[in-house]
Amino acid sequence: MSMTVNRIGHVEPIPPGKRPGRNEQVGGDNKADTINLSADAMEKAEKYQVIELIQSAPDMDDARIAELRQKIDDPAYLNDKVINATAEKILNAWFA
Repeated sequence: MSMTVNRIGHVEPIPPGKRPGRNEQVGGDNKADTINLSADAMEKAEKYQVIELIQSAPDMDDARIAELRQKIDDPAYLNDKVINATAEKILNAWFA
């Protein structure tokens, strides 16, 4: 069994780029879009970034911190070699 649908009347196709009921020109005034954020929104965004940074940081190792504190308290540990190596690591972390 087959079914045939006949047209009721003449139908004009819609030209490309044209939508029914749309009268304004596209891109006519060349104004740039802008977004203005409130001070509250900026503060919330900064807080969100800090929270994300804290959550992505590795967990603290209490045993390692105690070991480092003990080394720093030892006057023989803080010598030029250790200070220079530490400074080098800090610089490498900043400029890497």
